[in-house]
Amino acid sequence: MNYSNLLDKYPVLQRIGYVADQLGVETCVVGGFVRDLFLARPSSDIDVVCVSNGIELAEAVAKDLGPGIPVHVFKTFGTAMLRWQDNEVEFVGARKESYSQHSRNPVVAPGTLVDDQRRRDFTINTLAIRLNKSGWGELIDDLGGMEDLQRGLIKTPLEAGITFSDDPLRMMRAIRFATQLGFTIDTHTLAAIQAHVERIKIISQERITEELNKIILAPTPSVGFKLLFDTGLLKIIFPALTNLQGRERIQGHSHKDNFYHTLQVLDNVAQASNNLWLRWAVILHDIAKPLTKKFDPITGFSFHGHEDLGAKLVPKIFKQLKLPLQDKMLYVQKLVRLHLRPIVLAQDVVTDSAVRRLIYEVGDELGDLMVLCRADITSNNPTKIKQYLANFDKVEAKVQEVEEKDHVRNLQPVITGEIIMQTFQLKPSQVVGEIKNAMKEAILEGEIRNEYESAFQYMLQIGKVHGLVPRQDD
Repeated sequence: MNYSNLLDKYPVLQRIGYVADQLGVETCVVGGFVRDLFLARPSSDIDVVCVSNGIELAEAVAKDLGPGIPVHVFKTFGTAMLRWQDNEVEFVGARKESYSQHSRNPVVAPGTLVDDQRRRDFTINTLAIRLNKSGWGELIDDLGGMEDLQRGLIKTPLEAGITFSDDPLRMMRAIRFATQLGFTIDTHTLAAIQAHVERIKIISQERITEELNKIILAPTPSVGFKLLFDTGLLKIIFPALTNLQGRERIQGHSHKDNFYHTLQVLDNVAQASNNLWLRWAVILHDIAKPLTKKFDPITGFSFHGHEDLGAKLVPKIFKQLKLPLQDKMLYVQKLVRLHLRPIVLAQDVVTDSAVRRLIYEVGDELGDLMVLCRADITSNNPTKIKQYLANFDKVEAKVQEVEEKDHVRNLQPVITGEIIMQTFQLKPSQVVGEIKNAMKEAILEGEIRNEYESAFQYMLQIGKVHGLVPRQDD
């Protein structure tokens, strides 16, 4: 069957086919780009395979496209890449691969197009379309990729045990594709993942986390996490998360399964935001519950302080998973630490001072925190959910009202340390910090407004308490 109508939308493919004909090289576009063409998913990353030297083809194509187009060559992998218009195109010569027991780096040798298809991870990624003029648009599907694509099936082209033993990262990729595409993993392929989970240990943490992040960014990330859990992969790559799983029942008291609760919250947030780091905050918001669980015969189970301990665990988890240790980690840490605050407010009378303190502490992350907290309201009882959300609506309305009135987000008191020192003829000292802190507290409590005249008079009162006398101007 011919699919030239799909290729016609990409001028760069026509140019590649033209250059390939000039060189007398059999060339195809392959892999995920072809898969996404048939799924009508946008894709700008194009993989091109030729039965020749991929680097030489890339250099010839760059020359044809015009001056000043750089070709990035990766000799170790025998590949080359160029960017043209909105596309990133990678070129490689058709090859076959073999693996050793203790490495995921293959031994590569030149091969045919069929060899190249067989080395790929899943049948849906083996599809290829010819770019040469004589076969322009012709589909090459020797391994049943189109049938599996239509069935929504993730299946390896070769025996699954060999595929995953050779390159264990493909176990993560199988789950990632199933999650992203809404596909089902073939029964034999899933069994092979379960049988080879220990092999994931030879993969670098960076590569594992890259796949994990893609699962987290999927429309319904819980699908991927349930597969990771059920196959046993999650216990190896992220044991702290699997520790949340399970319910305990004692003397008629029980608690929710915090693993599946976390996944439900994650799906809720996924409907509201594509922010990867907000989703990570969800994943970690209850991470310390197993460490803080206590049981009382009268009140039942409690997890007091899990938000504070969870925040302390965030840097360690980020380091283990090779996630960014600066701004992103601090953002997640803040949301984990504060994730109960708005919910607690929803259960009590909402005072202006409590809301001011929340706004001040959260700062620019206020909106994201509210998204997390709203998503965190889960229950099997629809009436409870409705009541909790109604209370939370009141909190959000109060937050907006106070924010518009008092402007305390990222609060900077108008009376600075320099003004305090000049007024009382002080040098930098502890008492200056105490006065500044007292003024900040007064603003947050609503005792004074953050305006110069009233704040200055309040500063004089605090100074008097400390036995300070303002400087008298001549």
